[in-house]
Amino acid sequence: MEQKPDRPSQGKRKKDHIDLALKSQIAALEADSRFYYEPMLSGHPERNRVPETAWAGKILKNPIWVSSMTGGAKESGVINSRLAKVCREFGLGMGLGSCRSLLDSDRFLPDFNVRKDIGEDAPLFANLGIAQMEQIQAQHAWEKIEKMIKKLDADGLIIHVNPLQEWLQPEGDKIVNPPIVTIMGALKNLKIPIIVKEVGQGIGPKSLEALMKLPLTGIEFAALGGTNFSTLELKRQDDQKRNQYEVLSKVGHSAVEMTEYVNNLAISLNDKIKCKSFILSGGIKDFLDGYYLMHKLHFKSIYGQASGFLAPARKSYEALYDHVKAQVNGLQMAYTYLHVR
Repeated sequence: MEQKPDRPSQGKRKKDHIDLALKSQIAALEADSRFYYEPMLSGHPERNRVPETAWAGKILKNPIWVSSMTGGAKESGVINSRLAKVCREFGLGMGLGSCRSLLDSDRFLPDFNVRKDIGEDAPLFANLGIAQMEQIQAQHAWEKIEKMIKKLDADGLIIHVNPLQEWLQPEGDKIVNPPIVTIMGALKNLKIPIIVKEVGQGIGPKSLEALMKLPLTGIEFAALGGTNFSTLELKRQDDQKRNQYEVLSKVGHSAVEMTEYVNNLAISLNDKIKCKSFILSGGIKDFLDGYYLMHKLHFKSIYGQASGFLAPARKSYEALYDHVKAQVNGLQMAYTYLHVR
């Protein structure tokens, strides 16, 4: 039978096996002990192996969220457009970077205006910091947010809570009130879906408890271990301040820790819980990290990445497409052959 031109001959394949065998050994200590591997129970996965997820009134074909990153910088428009297009292609959700610049001007609107790229079926959320939300509440200027959401044709708003980042930022804003008070004000005055997230430190159990008692659309971990905006701001400081405050950037909670906190709160809070949807982000390096934590958490969840998408998005749409396709294909294999221990 004639060999297909795009496949290596059997002889070439066998030679590769011989040449690479000694380089392909995995020590027992390197084994990923989070899973049972069950190879006997299924053939290779079909396209629909990964279950769809209802999120913010829409359906995600794959449980992956493009976490908030950039807006208002030179590359932002191109990056956001590529991210939105790949979300449309694979059925993902997307959070925009900080939309603060849109509250009083349309100058940077093209950088964020990606509904045409992402399509109507994928969830798209705008994003503002807790300091801006506090100012809007003090001014009773909620209509600014409503206008911004309408301009973007966004499905809702992400509020990022970042006291360490603001404090370490040379031009940072002062946060006067406890963020939970401002978030409660937003829920009362804005009739839109709201997600609350951190920016790379994660969220401790008492803060998680307070958030889970509110009727939020979701809580995003943004845990310690991924892109850390406190560290980012420290890199913008002079050497003296960087050395003095670097220890603060290491304070926080990992996504694994936060998963345990939420599961414990599920027991202690019981029927007091109003928010039951989570985005698992912060240190999620690959699809196995996401798959593992989604199965460990006792609530509906998807997983998010920021820098994991940003690097290929800066290169080209093709690089981003290949990255996401690998994530989706990896999830297909995980759902087919791996059981979480």
